[in-house]
Amino acid sequence: MTFALYVDGPRWRRHTESVRDSVGAAVAPAGELIPVIKGNGYGFGNARLAREAARLGSSTVAVGTIDEVAEVAEQSDREDVLVLAPYDPRDAQAAKSWAAALDGPHRTRLVATISTPDGLTNAARTESAPRRVLIESLTSLHRFGLNDDELTNTLRDDAVRHAIRDQRLRIEGLALHLPLSQPDARRSPTTETMLHDARVAVATSGTARTQETVTFAHRWLTVAGDFADSTGLSSAATERLLTMWVSHLDDHELTAVRAAVPGLGLNARIGSRLWLGDRDALTARGTVLAVHRVSKGDRVGYRQRRAPRDGVLVIVGGGTAHGVALEAPSPVITARQRAIAAATGALEAIGRAKSPFMVNGQQRWFAEPPHMQVSLLWLGSADGAAPRVGDEVSADVRLTTAHFDHVVGLD
Repeated sequence: MTFALYVDGPRWRRHTESVRDSVGAAVAPAGELIPVIKGNGYGFGNARLAREAARLGSSTVAVGTIDEVAEVAEQSDREDVLVLAPYDPRDAQAAKSWAAALDGPHRTRLVATISTPDGLTNAARTESAPRRVLIESLTSLHRFGLNDDELTNTLRDDAVRHAIRDQRLRIEGLALHLPLSQPDARRSPTTETMLHDARVAVATSGTARTQETVTFAHRWLTVAGDFADSTGLSSAATERLLTMWVSHLDDHELTAVRAAVPGLGLNARIGSRLWLGDRDALTARGTVLAVHRVSKGDRVGYRQRRAPRDGVLVIVGGGTAHGVALEAPSPVITARQRAIAAATGALEAIGRAKSPFMVNGQQRWFAEPPHMQVSLLWLGSADGAAPRVGDEVSADVRLTTAHFDHVVGLD
């Protein structure tokens, strides 16, 4: 019951290297690409991507949650591992995982993201808390992060200042998670209170994401720079502190930020663009497991639906356990997207749904909803020759939700 991802290895690796090089050029001289490795490993698996990140020469990788650290960290003893999900001791289960990780072999390589003042003071005052942290600011994404006032006051807490000065806590910069779509710069959490500031005028000709990033950068340079000056922080510690870690900026935006704020270190966290940016190098395929002739009206499957016409029932490897037919809700922004969503819903209401599998060059209908590890497809008598058992048929699946039995081409 095989569902496999076939990779044109040389082509795919040329793509990942080109992203590394283009991002590296955009953030030079004080920054680098941070490969993001999380969830299902973008279809490849987290362990495999960790090995690929090491091949790219990355000094740091980012994972989604603390529970993903061990699998990634075990692939190499060199890279630091940034955890993107915010550290918050109120998340009891995650706190247990953090405690175990901080008592484990990779503890010195861990970098936590902290998005609340309480999380930061906990890290400063608690021996079992992370020692290396990034401060996350609340961007126009409005998910996690310190708001404008909290960011201003971040380094004023006495416990935090003492912990940093005594080297019990190491803040390695400011993290920004920006939206995929361009925000309304006038209404982002910080820019609406800072657009009057002459220091950010240089960014107003760029994209809204650029404006927002530069605004945060100037705020952080002020807050962190004043702290470094007042506490006599070492030059190495100051350089770490005056670094920004950003997500979802393209190379042009990264270059614009670098030009606007030359005193800032700039690291770019990138996942989908790095691993999935050359989609033609990747093909999902399911193995044909059985083929049955059916007549119109025959009942088939768990739900005993009637065959709509004479034809063939094709059973192929790949089901819900592999992520087949599982997808996130559509963004439904444009009129076309609304029309597609309405048409798809209407078809599903009468029991018809297109599968992601292609047979004889066309996307085929499910005979019924996919099973855990296989799918049943309709192939009409006029739809061309039926595939044979052992053949493979391609599938257009979302790789961020897919799980494959085998990844072929990267060994």
